[in-house]
Amino acid sequence: MILYPAIDLRGGQVVRLRKGDPNQQLVFSQDPIATAKGWIDQGATWLHMVNLDGAFDDANENLSILEAVARLPVKVQFAGGLRSLQALNDARAAGASRLVLGTLLVQDPETALRALDLYGGEVICIGLDAKDGKVTTHGWTELSAHSPIELGKWIAGKGAVHALHTDVSRDGGLAGVNIGATIALARATGLNVIASGGLSSLDEIRKLARSRSVAGAIIGMALYQGKFSLADALAAAEDA
Repeated sequence: MILYPAIDLRGGQVVRLRKGDPNQQLVFSQDPIATAKGWIDQGATWLHMVNLDGAFDDANENLSILEAVARLPVKVQFAGGLRSLQALNDARAAGASRLVLGTLLVQDPETALRALDLYGGEVICIGLDAKDGKVTTHGWTELSAHSPIELGKWIAGKGAVHALHTDVSRDGGLAGVNIGATIALARATGLNVIASGGLSSLDEIRKLARSRSVAGAIIGMALYQGKFSLADALAAAEDA
């Protein structure tokens, strides 16, 4: 199981938002590149980078940060504001190894399918972030009519391989990742599902890894608040 330290970008800073609320923001670093280097030094092989400005449709320079981080010895999974083929092309050109589609899939499924065809299932990751049992869009501010499993099964049938599942109600609050929903999504769809949202303990990492169904987990607040080290997290995933 791959662990992805999170680097959420807003206004050029590394931040965390509670439940995706821009009014509940904590700033952890003003140097995203130094933050990335720190996680790499501690053993990260992948980083999950989120362009929060893009998710909220705000102007930003986060592609330049992506470009700098992508030059480091790490792979970057990039999310936030990727709502057109041009945005996907720009992020890919900046060095992203994997691109997360969320809003685009719901808002413009035809373009999302074109992206999946162009880049393939290893590059495109499907964002199935949920609130109240429905997939959210536009930086988690709007609810769609689709459940994660419903949408996941459909896109898996179109060639998707990877998916990201965040329980929005738990994100940024150390409330514990929604293990049951994540495992159920992986088993129902056959997608390589990455767990996200509220992961708070090494025991949760072990449970996800022991399921043999979940492909990865994103860790944000727990690392930034020192609940455990990345080294201990990697060991927990390995020992499961």
